[in-house]
Amino acid sequence: MAYLTQEQHKVVSDAVGEAELQTSGEIVTVLADRSDDYNDVALLWAAALAFTVMSIFAAFPAPFLGFWDMLIGGWSHEWTTGELASMTIGLGLIAFAATWAVQLWEPLKFALIPAPLKTARVHAQAIKHFKVGAERRTHGRTGVLIYLSMREHRAEITADDSIAEKVEAEVWGEAMGDMLAEIKQGRIAEGMATGVRDVGFVLAQHFARGEDDENELPDRLIEV
Repeated sequence: MAYLTQEQHKVVSDAVGEAELQTSGEIVTVLADRSDDYNDVALLWAAALAFTVMSIFAAFPAPFLGFWDMLIGGWSHEWTTGELASMTIGLGLIAFAATWAVQLWEPLKFALIPAPLKTARVHAQAIKHFKVGAERRTHGRTGVLIYLSMREHRAEITADDSIAEKVEAEVWGEAMGDMLAEIKQGRIAEGMATGVRDVGFVLAQHFARGEDDENELPDRLIEV
């Protein structure tokens, strides 16, 4: 799913180019639809509800059996052990399938994902992109990744070794706050551009651009 138009991509890319005029640091921007499919979480919800339904049936079988007898004509009969086992398994399978099916509606699926898990997986994916696209890929190890994951409503700023030694992680908080303030208003490109400018300002204080500095990483926004 594409979130930005070509013109909006240019807003972010231009911001990167302008920011890097003042610093030897290299800024990489990544916009992701999501950081994970969370199918394991959906599976856990489906299994948990299936076992819950089976446990409730085992503890209170009468209402279920009475309802089933009503469906088949109202005649009650003596349930055998095999029939009870089949009913237990059948109810579990129905609950599992129904829970999995409703989670195909992604707003519900993502609402059921615990917030700490979203944060952890966004962080892990940001690190993965950083290692592939920015880490140790510049001469002075001065790469910074700005990563935004839309489905989880989370962002990460990850810096290379040389930057991390001079800039504490808390310093990026202001850039993150400025960026998310715009994004929460639906201005995704403007928000990322704001984050880029803030990051560039910080980098310029510690890694001024030299006369022989070369652009070692692409300025374009990467949308995945």
